[in-house]
Amino acid sequence: MNPGAMLEELGEQRTLLLDNVRRVPGADASRQYHPDLSPLGWHLGHCLFTELYWVREVLLGDASQSAGLKAVYVPELCPKPERAAALPEPRTLFAWAEEMRDEHEDLLPQLLEADRGERLLQDGFLLPFLSQHYAQHYETTMYVLAQRTGGTAASGPPLPSPSPRPPSGEAVTVAGGRHDIGAEGRHRPYDNESPAFTTVLATFHIARRPVSNGEFLGFIEAGGYDNRDLWSSMGWRWRRQREITLPDHWRRDGGGMIYGVDEDGPHALEADAPVYGVSHFEARAFARWAGARLPHEYEWEAAKKNGALTQDGRVWEWCDNPLHPYDGFEAFPYAGYSVPYFDDRHYVLRGGSEYTRPCIRRPSFRNYYEQDKRHIRAGLRLVWS
Repeated sequence: MNPGAMLEELGEQRTLLLDNVRRVPGADASRQYHPDLSPLGWHLGHCLFTELYWVREVLLGDASQSAGLKAVYVPELCPKPERAAALPEPRTLFAWAEEMRDEHEDLLPQLLEADRGERLLQDGFLLPFLSQHYAQHYETTMYVLAQRTGGTAASGPPLPSPSPRPPSGEAVTVAGGRHDIGAEGRHRPYDNESPAFTTVLATFHIARRPVSNGEFLGFIEAGGYDNRDLWSSMGWRWRRQREITLPDHWRRDGGGMIYGVDEDGPHALEADAPVYGVSHFEARAFARWAGARLPHEYEWEAAKKNGALTQDGRVWEWCDNPLHPYDGFEAFPYAGYSVPYFDDRHYVLRGGSEYTRPCIRRPSFRNYYEQDKRHIRAGLRLVWS
């Protein structure tokens, strides 16, 4: 990608995030709608701060603008419950975004053209890095918008429930042997995708498509949420304490009919569409019920690179392993993106959702969340050994 295209990509991702925040009344941009999600305005401010930090403070040695913003926009310095009160007015954020856009349209090309020797600028790293950061927060703001409307009850005639169905056994065989995992530097990956390596996998059979709404409803109607044998001890304790009986984005009306909610409000669930809004605990319980398992992320990536998957990219797909560093891992450009999450508590998701921007849709991209998180567009795909 040439510098002009990279600059255009960065501008597009910045604008998409800004437009998402502008979708709501000003007061709503400063509200926290879910304990695991920051206010919309914080996501915009954090991304603007991040661009300012790397461009002005790190590359140009000018911390005059970024230093005073760290207490609000550095995640470790401002816990989620405190972010709403710390935010400036949305109009101030919007004005800042437009000012930065104008200033950086002139400044960034100069940085790219100068032979400064900084690693951040080598191989065109900086601009895709910033674009991907905006893109990830764009997707998170879509989750915020969905939570904002999640309490809206369906009005009018009852929405029909999808038809329950048994798990599909349709699978593709991926032959055992040597498979390439990870991304080379020329793809401008995040640090946890590198270095690329070759691993040996046993033959496995992976479902052609993710688990559907109809299949997950079959699990529910078969008593899956009440069957202790399907759950890990930690998962069962979580389910009982939270009284979980449906995916996060499903609702049941007074007549027992099940429907979905998203950023546009209530809607009928399509039986064949991939289920989402399930935690890793729920994904594992469903897989056991179906006589299957979740894939290891290496299996998922090998299947993707071998063309074995369909409907990938509609929902993030839980894998059965926690995030870990590849042999030879090097944190870059900072330790905070990956290193704190090599804790055996954050599990990998692969693929992407309908909210995932093209700049991070690649087979090697590794998303990661704790096992109880279900506000994300996360579903699952089955594997049989």
